[in-house]
Amino acid sequence: MGKYFKHPQSVVETDNIGKNTRVWAFVHILPGARIGSDCNICDHVFIENDVTVGDRVTIKSGVQLWDGLHIEDDVFVGPNVTFTNDIFPRSRQHPEKFLKTSIKIGASIGANATILPGITIGRNAMIGGGAVVTRDVPPNAIAVGNPAYINGYVSTLSSKQPSRLEVPTQPSPGEIISNVRGVKIYNLPIVIDLRGSLSFAEYGQYLPFIPKRYFLVFDVASKEIRGEHAHRTLHQFLVCIKGSCALVVDDSQNSQEIVLDRPNIGVFLPPMLWGIQYKYSRDAILLVLASDIYDADDYIRDYDEYLKEIK
Repeated sequence: MGKYFKHPQSVVETDNIGKNTRVWAFVHILPGARIGSDCNICDHVFIENDVTVGDRVTIKSGVQLWDGLHIEDDVFVGPNVTFTNDIFPRSRQHPEKFLKTSIKIGASIGANATILPGITIGRNAMIGGGAVVTRDVPPNAIAVGNPAYINGYVSTLSSKQPSRLEVPTQPSPGEIISNVRGVKIYNLPIVIDLRGSLSFAEYGQYLPFIPKRYFLVFDVASKEIRGEHAHRTLHQFLVCIKGSCALVVDDSQNSQEIVLDRPNIGVFLPPMLWGIQYKYSRDAILLVLASDIYDADDYIRDYDEYLKEIK
């Protein structure tokens, strides 16, 4: 380990602190803790033994890092964030092993948020101030509220939200090219008369492949998300035939949120794109056409694994 700054009013019992880390006044770090390089540990922070902190991590004042917590590189922990490690605490009664909590690379946690034990906060996720996080947060998700729910996603390469695309109503069918690799949005034909309305797509005209399977997603609570995976070889075509939902597409370099709020909007997703659907209205019905039958091995369900494969 290299040279680091230690304020004279701090208590540092570990030798495992990286180069250029700054430990400020009234910080207490126990002997078993491991702290990376270029970190900033502000006043009045307490760090227990079974804690690891990566490089370039900022921990603001009034935070306690308890046994079982693993923080990866480039994480921001705001003032007075509360971590926990015992799901059923009693005075002077300790579990044999504390639950493990993991904060993935690039995540940010806002002031006064509470993180329950055994949770993973995904890569680049943003936790709003005061949120109470009771379950895992996916990569790039923005989670707010008590209990915390997902109300948006950040861009893959920045802290900004993905560009949002609401398909304009056009007098004639058309095609929009997304800024995400290979994604196409179709304003499908719609025929309206006294008997009702009709919309369609066929192979070679708006539908880029011959489907071998379809499935429907419905009765989803509005605060829930679905998807959160990529396909290695599968092509998909999505139409929200009733109600509305939002689709987030991510190619590891660009991301975009597409609003599906009319039954004549179709979205083509090629393989090797990370996809998420959320913001379902209560009456939403999402139709998905797939280019092949179901194959569990075609799914990539871990975002870090997706990033490795896409490279």
